[in-house]
Amino acid sequence: MPAWLSAPFATFQSIPIWLQTAVLLTASNIFMTFAWYGHLKNMQSKAWYVAALVSWGIALFEYLLQVPANRIGATELNLAQLKIMQEVITLLVFIPFVVLYMKQPLKLDYLWAGLCMVGAVYFIFRS
Repeated sequence: MPAWLSAPFATFQSIPIWLQTAVLLTASNIFMTFAWYGHLKNMQSKAWYVAALVSWGIALFEYLLQVPANRIGATELNLAQLKIMQEVITLLVFIPFVVLYMKQPLKLDYLWAGLCMVGAVYFIFRS
């Protein structure tokens, strides 16, 4: 690997596993959210299969981040911890997406979902 490329990887590998996983899953979720819902704003006039192909292309980048994230995370976290982390990150990405990008109002439902996630994080990571 060239020196200019190996330095960032070395720095990234010095970060705790749970944080590496969270960073990669957050980036992955941004792509996932746009792949799943972005077409509702930008591609209403296009045929569904065009939106599906564009979404599929965006989802490729999601998987290029999500698969390494889960492999890295699985070295120290169990499957339940990975899943709860994924769901919390999904909610943390989804709420700003809905409010800022889709221009929909913030709902109290998001707070209740967030509180359920806080409880899940507490119980799954307490050991």
